[in-house]
Amino acid sequence: MINRELIRIKIVQLTYAYYQNGTNDMRKAEGELLYSLSKAYSLYHHLLRLIVAISKEMRHRVEVATSKAKREGLEMPSEKFVNNRFALQLEDNQMLNEYADEKVLSWNDDIEFVRKMCNLVENSQIYIEYMASEEDNYEADREVWRKLYKALIQENDDLDSLLEEKSIYWNDDKEVVDTFVLKTIKRFDPENGFKQELLPEYNDEEDREFACKLFRATILNADQYQHYMSDASRNWDFSRLAYMDVVIMQIAIAEMMTFPNIPISVTINEFVDLAKLYSTNRSGGYINGMLDTIARFLVDTGKLRKPIGEPRQRR
Repeated sequence: MINRELIRIKIVQLTYAYYQNGTNDMRKAEGELLYSLSKAYSLYHHLLRLIVAISKEMRHRVEVATSKAKREGLEMPSEKFVNNRFALQLEDNQMLNEYADEKVLSWNDDIEFVRKMCNLVENSQIYIEYMASEEDNYEADREVWRKLYKALIQENDDLDSLLEEKSIYWNDDKEVVDTFVLKTIKRFDPENGFKQELLPEYNDEEDREFACKLFRATILNADQYQHYMSDASRNWDFSRLAYMDVVIMQIAIAEMMTFPNIPISVTINEFVDLAKLYSTNRSGGYINGMLDTIARFLVDTGKLRKPIGEPRQRR
């Protein structure tokens, strides 16, 4: 699950923190990086568990309504949503439950938030259309949850605030992790039952090694990389650059120098996008030009042996 995009985001955050805190403890900083990545994996499970928590609360509501209907001779409530095949499969998922037990992940302490989510679900057009539809199959059950997640969970300020209270990492991670949750929903297959596999923590061991190697190269070669930046800045006063710009370029140079199989254009594009998220409005264009200049210098002087390529056009 943890991919290069998330790793780069974490390294930007942790490199900035490394210099701000002034600890100079590389081993501790590397441990913090790996821990922060593991927290992103915990968030992935916690968001999947939110679907389960909402489903359970909706089931409780139907049970209460059913009891009332029996007592008062009213029309029995529909059980279509609480019998949603995808949600029931997710609730029984072996990997999800084992991880939740190990990490003690639960929505029990946030039941009021779960109830608010149930209200949002019941009032949504997605839910109303699903309940009215005569379509009754696994694909429809899975699709309604994909739509509900995108509409009510992916963009939810209250949820963002709640997650930020629980972990300093989670609010920054959520946008990326949401994409993994949606990917997981789409991958669910009724044939797999409770043994449906969730996404692994790392796609392969190379990604974990990529994280550690890039972070160490960034810190240990900082003076050399900043020298390249200073030379490339020409008429700019290097000392007056936004500090986050320096951090982002330093990591980008480390990636260019350390990983021969990653095209230079890919590295530049990735870190220009990160600059737009974490630095000033003008940083993206400036960093794009600076990194291109530095890359050409490194190639021309034989310090970097891979083609420049062309970064994608910026708006």
